[in-house]
Amino acid sequence: MISFEGPVLVTGTDTGVGKTVVTAALAAHLMGRGRSVEVIKLAQTGDDDDAAEITRLSGAPARALAAYPDPLAPFAAARRSGLPLLPLREAADAALASKADVVLLEGAGGLLVQLGEGGWTARDLAVELGCPAVVVARAGLGTLNHTALTLEALSARGVDAAVVIGAWPHHPGLAETENLLDLPGPRLGWIPDGAAELDPEAFRLSASEWLDLS
Repeated sequence: MISFEGPVLVTGTDTGVGKTVVTAALAAHLMGRGRSVEVIKLAQTGDDDDAAEITRLSGAPARALAAYPDPLAPFAAARRSGLPLLPLREAADAALASKADVVLLEGAGGLLVQLGEGGWTARDLAVELGCPAVVVARAGLGTLNHTALTLEALSARGVDAAVVIGAWPHHPGLAETENLLDLPGPRLGWIPDGAAELDPEAFRLSASEWLDLS
């Protein structure tokens, strides 16, 4: 199992898999165990404010290092807006400068989406920092291949990783129940679908039931 000390990357097998809610649940669980946590969203695109949502749900301080108006991958969103791309060194320095026990670094999209200057990816940042990764995966069809590819891409660069299912359905079908048996990689747990609709206090209390970080 991965260690939650210092920086930890939160990435995903794709976009829309639940990275923000998983990041909030990780933060809430760790804070419930007496750890100080800071969350850094590497690049925010579109109208959503993932950092604010994480703070609302978990109570952890969160901020975005770069933000772009168009709901696109960060590299394309920066190009369209004319705003500067985030240098890899700046992202790494932000993580290393934190005084928190754990710094959760939430990516954008999947693992190999270009996030900043020179086309660096979330994997490049994990390698730069020598930190582990939490991979957020879907529950349904297609997740076995996507998760295996993401874990393989991390392992190829020496990055330890574990998996969280980002939105476990209230009424899982055959594919979901079988995938639960076959999903590759060490597993930290799953977040129920619709968890973000919970009252923040209920969300924070439930996080330890959803996740096992031991």
